[in-house]
Amino acid sequence: MSTVSSDNNASEYLLLTGCTGLLGRYLLKDLLEAEIPLAVLVRPTRRQTASDRVESIISTWEQQLDQQLPRPHVIEGNLSEEALGLSAAAETWIRTHCSSVLHNAASLSFVSGPRDAEPWKTNLTGTEHLLNVCCETGIRRFHHVSTAYVCGTRQGTIYENELDEKQTLSNDYEWSKLEAEKLVNSADFLDSKTIYRPSIIVGDSQNGFTTTFHGFYAALQLSYVITRGLAELPEDQPKPQFRVNLDGTEDKNLVPVDWVSAFISHTIRNESLHNQTYHLTPQRPVTTETIMNVLTAVSDSQDFTQLVGAATHIENPNDIERMFYENMQVYSSYWKNDPTFDTRNTRKAAPHLPCPVMDEDRMMMLAKAAVNMEFRWRDLPARTEASVTG
Repeated sequence: MSTVSSDNNASEYLLLTGCTGLLGRYLLKDLLEAEIPLAVLVRPTRRQTASDRVESIISTWEQQLDQQLPRPHVIEGNLSEEALGLSAAAETWIRTHCSSVLHNAASLSFVSGPRDAEPWKTNLTGTEHLLNVCCETGIRRFHHVSTAYVCGTRQGTIYENELDEKQTLSNDYEWSKLEAEKLVNSADFLDSKTIYRPSIIVGDSQNGFTTTFHGFYAALQLSYVITRGLAELPEDQPKPQFRVNLDGTEDKNLVPVDWVSAFISHTIRNESLHNQTYHLTPQRPVTTETIMNVLTAVSDSQDFTQLVGAATHIENPNDIERMFYENMQVYSSYWKNDPTFDTRNTRKAAPHLPCPVMDEDRMMMLAKAAVNMEFRWRDLPARTEASVTG
């Protein structure tokens, strides 16, 4: 099932995966605005066809931007299926029209069971299936969105040309992304392999917009809910202490989604920048003290929240502390200082695109935007006049 705007540059389409996620929707917008011939691989849901899912996202962008956007060619498929579950017609279309791939789809699940579950199902098996289709259809240029955290628990300076340093990995997400990147690097049939390693992606640097609420947002939402509950206590009842076992000096590498997308789109448009690995990480990380200042200010919990030091074991946690740490346990592997990510390739490729500084003001803007959205997002319905062909 597909829709298509035109067949200009018929053999030069870029095939994008993961366009329905946060980064993917920005890549979709940026690449369409750049007039790059674009095809998108999308899985239908029980409620929406693949075409309707894409149309909903584009309709939302058009309302936010107050401008019309071209439409990509929509291909129904599923990364978890052999040959992506493509119809014969869809495979023929890819063979005829596509010359490169931007593989952005990923599962953010941190904990897995067997390797046929997430995140392995999407991050590793899905990458393998996509590479097989590329090999069969003659696609020889591959752009792959990985993560800076393939470095695992390594400290010190992490260089862009490093990958498998026998490091310890913190969770199954990191393992699956490391194995996927190795799989891409071992694909000898590819002429170029461009790797993008963003760190922790947050909302838009200009307006705070986001569609996903993991990590920083999960901590913010939990703090916000806890504080709302405490507000219902009698005024003469003291609020319980909330101890956080961080020093406040730990560095975290948060990057806004609009900048990550802008860099990738710039690189794709410039062939001389292909076949490199890029750390998409900030020059100035944000400290955990700044993050906690924002969380407590927005949730109005400054009076009873205290940083007690990373080495502190919180004995006899109260109900609030127990609730917070139990709910945040999935992110416990990132409850530490980040390494330093070398960004030599990134700075050389796009000196005109410095990463926006994630200072306290910008972090506050992100937090307030999430609160105003009530930590959820839904796109506009697909337009009824959207053309859908079989």
